[in-house]
Amino acid sequence: MPSDGSRQMAEPLLKVEGLRTYFQTDDGLAKAVDGVSFDLRKGETLGLVGESGCGKSATALSILRLIPEPPGEIAGGAVLFRGRDLFGLSKEEMRGVRGNDIAMIFQEPMTSLNPAFTCGDQIDEAVMLHQGLGRAAARERTVEMLRRVGIPDPVRRADEYPHRLSGGMRQRVMIGMALSCNPDLLIADEPTTALDVTIQAQILELLERLQQELGMAVLMITHDLGVIAGVADRVAVMYAGKIVEMGQVEEIFAAPGHPYTRGLLASIPKLTGAQDRLRVIPGAVPDATRFPEGCRFHPRCSHADALCREQAPALLDVIPGHAVACWKAEGYPA
Repeated sequence: MPSDGSRQMAEPLLKVEGLRTYFQTDDGLAKAVDGVSFDLRKGETLGLVGESGCGKSATALSILRLIPEPPGEIAGGAVLFRGRDLFGLSKEEMRGVRGNDIAMIFQEPMTSLNPAFTCGDQIDEAVMLHQGLGRAAARERTVEMLRRVGIPDPVRRADEYPHRLSGGMRQRVMIGMALSCNPDLLIADEPTTALDVTIQAQILELLERLQQELGMAVLMITHDLGVIAGVADRVAVMYAGKIVEMGQVEEIFAAPGHPYTRGLLASIPKLTGAQDRLRVIPGAVPDATRFPEGCRFHPRCSHADALCREQAPALLDVIPGHAVACWKAEGYPA
């Protein structure tokens, strides 16, 4: 990976500015993503973390313009990839970006592959579409990708249907498909959620190795801060449609500034031998159609006061490169 200095000097590969994605529901307008901004540089891994319902997957789908319209709508903001606004591209131009320049590993490997086609046929299709290869050359690329992601006997496995593979093998096929066109950016949406712990570790090691080989950037979406600690350079903590803390992984793990981040860290089981009860954050993520006034975390926060209930804090640096959206954070420029 590039050094911290060279990464800071380089222009962002991806820049998300004020992204807003809303959904029309029977209960009203759901503001799933409500003013999200971040950037990502070549070779960097940014972790996007938060509980289910915080807007992480909606953010990823918005970047690739995969939000179903209706009921969804990208209501504002910009997504710049290599300086080009993806929201200004035609549908045909956007199809050329998806899978080729930006690839995505979706949740649930058990259901992400089409059961009606062999694993090899599904990778062949992506390679032929984006790389312009013939069928024979595409199959050579497919077999090579299956080999690189650690699938034994890739020639035979390419002719297998997904239901004949284990969950871990299916996830490897999904990774092979995503990387078959050598993308500059990989979005990995909960890539290990449906897998057991030992397979999770193998998949994360595989992604890290392939990232170093290909030099791509990775947006890693997860609810698991343990995963982020092992793979990410920076982390953005998302809550109720907004980013509430962002910075270098080491800094945030050592000195989290937002009470939500502290709650997530405290809820990680610790192998110390102590018999303490597992800590939890009380309450639940609010419904996106009924966000509270002020700081959206205040109903679950033991430190909230009148200011927190009345005014929403902006995401501001408390030290250079470490931003927090909390009136109570140490160093917050209130």
